[in-house]
Amino acid sequence: MSLAENVRTKRKQAKMTQKQLAKKVGVTSSYISQIENDIKDPTMRVGGKIAKVLGCTLDDLIKEKSAI
Repeated sequence: MSLAENVRTKRKQAKMTQKQLAKKVGVTSSYISQIENDIKDPTMRVGGKIAKVLGCTLDDLIKEKSAI
């Protein structure tokens, strides 16, 4: 899975909307949407904040996971 898919999956597991995640991270919901749709990559700072809010590491979000 890509970073976009990992963010979306972790956010849904946390039962959060894009708007809720955005508010906790300090960005717009549009920016979270762009990340989840693989339009933009977050900065390291924002990626770290997303990971912290979602209860995982930045490495967990960045890792490409095998679909096997």
